Amino acid sequence: MTVRRCLPWPHAVLRSPAADVPAITDEIRAIWADLIDTMDAMPGYGLAAVQIGVPLRLAVVDCSEARGQAVRMANPEILHASVQLREHEEASPNLPGVSAVIQRPRAVTVRFLNADGEMEERDFVGLWATSAQHQIDHLAGKMYFDHLSPLKRKMLIAKAEKLGRRK
Repeated sequence: MTVRRCLPWPHAVLRSPAADVPAITDEIRAIWADLIDTMDAMPGYGLAAVQIGVPLRLAVVDCSEARGQAVRMANPEILHASVQLREHEEASPNLPGVSAVIQRPRAVTVRFLNADGEMEERDFVGLWATSAQHQIDHLAGKMYFDHLSPLKRKMLIAKAEKLGRRK
């Protein structure tokens, strides 16, 4: 398919909740294919449709070592999150050049509409759980740095803006 351009922060689409997907169509499958191509080109562990300017609740996650194991999700929602937390350094192609260590639940159960148009519940653990939560945040209009304190968030955005001016 196509590698798509990621919207630059602070584009309004990145701060707006995405719309639900009523059904899995060929158009939806094409968006998923573009998301996978774009994610693999970064390389990254996941991508949400809003990141490429498509305001629909669509995301892909692939934390496999060999790649090619992308989970396609429409309308994902977290049903359960573990109490145990996991730290991971997170970043976004929408705000390049910066990252932050974020604590998230180590495991989550996510319900979503899969590529076959069926409702699925899947447990994600470790990096898979982190990536799924990161993408679900995007679909709700949240960025990973929203999990930081206001001061750390302000410093991270200022650093990204400074890096952007150097280009």
